[in-house]
Amino acid sequence: MSLLTDATPDDAARTTAPDHTVLDDAAWSSLSGEHAHFAEGGDLVRRYPVDVSPFAAVRTWDDPRVWAAIIDLVGYDADFPAPPESVALPAGWTRGEVFGGVQLVETERLVGRPDDEAVVLGAADVPEMMDLVARAKPGPFLPRTYEMGRYVGIRRDGVLAAMAGERLRPAGWTEISAVATDERFRGQGLASRLVLDVVHHVRERGARAMMHAAASNTNAIRLYESLGFEIRRRNAFGMVHTPAGA
Repeated sequence: MSLLTDATPDDAARTTAPDHTVLDDAAWSSLSGEHAHFAEGGDLVRRYPVDVSPFAAVRTWDDPRVWAAIIDLVGYDADFPAPPESVALPAGWTRGEVFGGVQLVETERLVGRPDDEAVVLGAADVPEMMDLVARAKPGPFLPRTYEMGRYVGIRRDGVLAAMAGERLRPAGWTEISAVATDERFRGQGLASRLVLDVVHHVRERGARAMMHAAASNTNAIRLYESLGFEIRRRNAFGMVHTPAGA
């Protein structure tokens, strides 16, 4: 998965506070900050372990050594998050399909609150979490994704009915992710309750809440905006493919 191909601020959110700038490369800020203990790679290129998250990032695309560093990390004939369209690829590299996305950040309207029914999810819950994600399709979720932060769920009759949690940790921020509800339990406000529970605990740590969503997921975006998020920027998600061989 890739963020940070060419992106433009949303018209409704042009007055951006200085500390929002770390969100321009949320994955790098996370991998070089609070999630540095996960990071594989070096000073130029880093990624999460493949069973934790598909996110990877570079410190800068302006350094010509970055291309060799990517190959050192992921190898030949492999995928890596795409640079902005304005960055020319070396010979042998190819771009994959690009998908539109949005980045949302909290506003003063967002009021977090703990939920008495929310339970913290851990290693024992991974099979259920992955099953729910596979059916609800909120985005990538891997066997160790839960280690990235606090994940919570609501159960109904012993079934994991809904979940949400924390993913990237750019400096001063926490990304809310894996918001998913079993179709049998939709329309009950469970996703909203869990998002607000996560927001409450994020703010207890002194951080701010942000999210990413596919631009095509208009229902989710409307929900997040109704809770008190706003679109900060519009992104493109895509991958590049490294050369087939040396």
